[in-house]
Amino acid sequence: MAVNQNNYKEVEMPPSLRQTIEEIRSIMGNSMELLINEVTVSGHDCALVCSEGLVSTLNISNLILTPLTEISLGENSTPDDLCGHIQNKMLLGIDRPRATTYGEFIRFLMSGFALILIDGVCGALCFGVQGYEKRGVSPPSSEADLKGAHEAFTEVVRVNVSLVRRRMKSPTVRFELMKVGSKSNTDVCVVYDTDSVDFNMLRRVKAQLLSTKLETVISSGYLQPFLESGKKGIFHTVGTTERPDVLCSKILEGRIAVLIDGTPFALIVPTLFAENFQTLDDYNCKPYYAVFLRWLRYVGFLIAVFLPGVYIAVALYNPEIFNGRLMLMLASEEAKAPVPLAAEALIMLTIYELIREGGLRLPKAVGGTVGIVGGIIIGDAAVKSGIVSTPLLIVIALSVTASFVIPALNDGITVLRFAVLLAGAIGGFFGISLVLMILLFDLCSAESFGIPIMAPLSPFSFRAMKDVAVREGIVKLQTHNFNINRMGKRRRKENDLR
Repeated sequence: MAVNQNNYKEVEMPPSLRQTIEEIRSIMGNSMELLINEVTVSGHDCALVCSEGLVSTLNISNLILTPLTEISLGENSTPDDLCGHIQNKMLLGIDRPRATTYGEFIRFLMSGFALILIDGVCGALCFGVQGYEKRGVSPPSSEADLKGAHEAFTEVVRVNVSLVRRRMKSPTVRFELMKVGSKSNTDVCVVYDTDSVDFNMLRRVKAQLLSTKLETVISSGYLQPFLESGKKGIFHTVGTTERPDVLCSKILEGRIAVLIDGTPFALIVPTLFAENFQTLDDYNCKPYYAVFLRWLRYVGFLIAVFLPGVYIAVALYNPEIFNGRLMLMLASEEAKAPVPLAAEALIMLTIYELIREGGLRLPKAVGGTVGIVGGIIIGDAAVKSGIVSTPLLIVIALSVTASFVIPALNDGITVLRFAVLLAGAIGGFFGISLVLMILLFDLCSAESFGIPIMAPLSPFSFRAMKDVAVREGIVKLQTHNFNINRMGKRRRKENDLR
C-alpha cells in the first residue's frame, strides 16, 4: 500500500532505509524544513532526520553527530547490533522514545526530536534535542499581584510543568501528557493531586479531552467548551489562570488543571463563581483588609451590571425616589439632550466598548493612548454638545470603572449590563427583577462535573463561607482542609434524600 498524507498514521515503518526515506518525503511533500542526512556508521547505512528550526544545532553536534562517528563495532556487526549499541550503550539524549509507525515518526519529528534510521531495522530511534525559539517566563499580564510571585505561564507546556513542579515537590502531584487535535497533535498535560482529586471526575475530564474531534488546538478557548459539562450558562464553569501559584492552590483543593502547549493560560476544572472575586493578594494581607477588598469587589460587580439599568428605571418610571433638588437638576440636564435617556445610555456604552476594543487590539504603544484620549475627547464633546447629560455620563463611567475590578467576569458583565439597561428602559424595576431572577436561576442551576458553581452559597456551607463572605487568618484556614469535591457529595446526598 502506498503511503501518503492521508493514511500514514498507523502504517508500520519498513526495514528498508531507502523505502522509508522515500515515504517520509512523500508524506511531508518535500517540505523545506525537512532535513535528511544520510551517513555510514560502522559500515551500516543510516540517516539522521530532523526538522529545521525545531532542534538545537549545538546539541545535535555534541550529543549525536560526534558520538555516532566514533562508533566502531567491527566488520561482522549487524544492523540490530548497531541499533542495540546506540540504544543501550550510548546516552545520546535523556528523552529517548522509539517510533515504530509513520504517525509516531512525524509526531516526534514535529516535536523537535532527532530521529536515526538504520538500514535493516524497523522503526527509528528518537532523541530529544529541542532548540526552538520560545518566550521566557515573564510577569502575569491579567492577574497582577503585589506580594506574590511575578512568574506567569509561557507557551511551552514543558516549561509550565517545571513551574508547577518547582512549587509542588510532592510525588502525589501527577502530570499526564496526551495528544489532542487530529492534525496539530497538541501536547495537553493534565495536572492533579492524588490525595485530593476525585478519580471519577478525573476519568471524565480525560475522556472529554480524548473524545474531542478538533483538528487543531490553538488556545485554551478551543478546549474550554468541551470541559464545561452540563447546561451552558452565562458564565464559564471552567476557570483560567496564568499564575503557577494559583494553579498549585487549586489542585490541592481537588481541582484538575489542564496545561496546553502553545497557550500561556491553564484551565481549572471545576471553578466556583465566588472564586472570581478572590485574588492572591487576599492571602498576603491582614484578614480585615482582605474582607474589605473582597466586599468591594462584590459591590463593584453589582455596580458594573445594574447601575445604568437602575438609573434608567428610576429616571423613567420612579423619579420620586430622587430628592427634589436632584430631580430638578436631572430634569434640566435631560431637557437639553436631543435623544431619549435610554438611547443616550446605549450610545455611551457602545462608544465605550468601541474604544476599549480599539485600545485592546492596537499595539501597546498607542493602545492606552487611544483609550484615554478617545474617552476624554468624546466624553467632553458629548456633554458640551448636549447629546449626553452629565449625570448619565457619570453613571456610565462608574459602571465601566467597577467592571475593571473583576476582569475574569468581563464577558458576562458586558452582556448583562446591556440586558439590564434594556430591561430597565422597557419595564422599569419589574424588568430588572426579571433579569435578576434569570441570572440567579442560571447561576444556581449551573454545575461543573457535579459541582454547583454557586457553592458554598448554594448549597450553603458555613465552613466554606469563612473564605467567601470573610477571609479568616491563614492559621485557621489551614485547619479547614477545604476540598471542592465535598460540594458535589453534599449535592448528591440532598438529591438522594429527595
